[in-house]
Amino acid sequence: MKQFMDECFLLESETQKKLFFDYAAPQPIFDWHCHLSPKEIFENKKPKSLCELWLGGDHYKWRAMRSCGINEKYITGDAEDFEKFSAFAKTLSLAIGNPLVHWSHLELQRYFGIRTPLNETTAKEIWDEAQKKIDDGDFRPRTLIKNSNVFALCTTDDPSDSLEYHAALKNDFSIPVLPAFRPDKAINIETHPFAEWAQKLGDASGMKVDSYAKFKEVLSTRMNFFKKMGCVASDQSVDRVVCIRKSEDELEKIFAKALAGEKLSKEELAGYKFETLLFLGKEYAKLGLAMELHLGAMRNNNTRMLKALGPDTGFDSIDDKIQAVGLSRLLDGMDAEGLLPKTILFCLNPTDNYVLGSMLGNFQNSDAIGKIQFGSGWWFNDNIDGMEAQLRAFGNLGVLGTFVGMVTDSRSFLSYPRHEYFRRIFCRFVGGMVDDGLFPNDEESLKAIVEGVAFKNAERYFLK
Repeated sequence: MKQFMDECFLLESETQKKLFFDYAAPQPIFDWHCHLSPKEIFENKKPKSLCELWLGGDHYKWRAMRSCGINEKYITGDAEDFEKFSAFAKTLSLAIGNPLVHWSHLELQRYFGIRTPLNETTAKEIWDEAQKKIDDGDFRPRTLIKNSNVFALCTTDDPSDSLEYHAALKNDFSIPVLPAFRPDKAINIETHPFAEWAQKLGDASGMKVDSYAKFKEVLSTRMNFFKKMGCVASDQSVDRVVCIRKSEDELEKIFAKALAGEKLSKEELAGYKFETLLFLGKEYAKLGLAMELHLGAMRNNNTRMLKALGPDTGFDSIDDKIQAVGLSRLLDGMDAEGLLPKTILFCLNPTDNYVLGSMLGNFQNSDAIGKIQFGSGWWFNDNIDGMEAQLRAFGNLGVLGTFVGMVTDSRSFLSYPRHEYFRRIFCRFVGGMVDDGLFPNDEESLKAIVEGVAFKNAERYFLK
């Protein structure tokens, strides 16, 4: 029987171990998609407890705790910190097969040197040991980032954001904290008070947003501002791309209805979203910004809890909408004008792996190595099975050695071991191919592949 999560966790053969320890592990981390708060990084406050570090804002953990029948008081409510931690420990002891078990123990090992398995019985012992280290040591955000060997990170930021904390961090922190343009409120206009946000966007640019034409001008202005502030990527959350074309006159009418708070039809919404995505993509191409498309989420399923806690609190799931046709028309619409940006396609539904994996080859060209990317196993797929399935599809359909690798997609400053988790899975996958005689045991080639996917490909893709 193997020891639980020892130094060779997930690595079986000598080939796999060599790939990880010699090539993957030493590489720095370029976390090009996360949800860390630049304000929290700038303020750099000392956390008060392990509960704050671990459970604050982490809907992955909240979702698992609810599955164990734990009262919301101990999840997002007003229970004491140790009570919440103890409830999570009880959950973890039942979560066999869930990546939370691996993430949590990697975090305990890497940041606290604790190798005792966490469960309801050991919770107090682990809490006391970790809490002493938090009290006596330095677990502030910037220190955690530095100690995690982070090369750079990209946050996700609304187009109306002043980016004041990014500006302050430029002169106050050695590790680049780059903004990423996140225009979800410009696209998904049915999900929030759009007129109020459009006014906020206009105020940020010093222009009044009173037409669709002016709206596009303001978005372009904000993109240029983001670019000057170091932005290298944009991020779009789109459940599904539907190809419905609309003329400028039709878009003006739809936009006027949205500003007036009038209900839009499904056709109007789909047409507006398609044309707006098309516009955004072309603008990204002009500015040299990469475009991330996160596809296939079904959000805010629980109306009662949405009203109580708001979005992004653990009530989203995988959608089963058809993706291929609309996505193809969107990418082709940009490419036809020579304005298709570097694009990273993420799918939440694993049944879409081969749809997206095969889509890449339609639009690759000499603009960049691996210009169109298949994003890493995301959200419900950032587990062993999900990552291996994504790697297998990418390898079968594309050129895996060009892959830009893993992201944390997290709000937690302790989440960087997820990169280690991915690197171990990747080295097991690649090493297994070599061990099975499916790829040459050529050290120079394997070194380039592993170092590339761990870090160097992302550095080249976004920064060079």
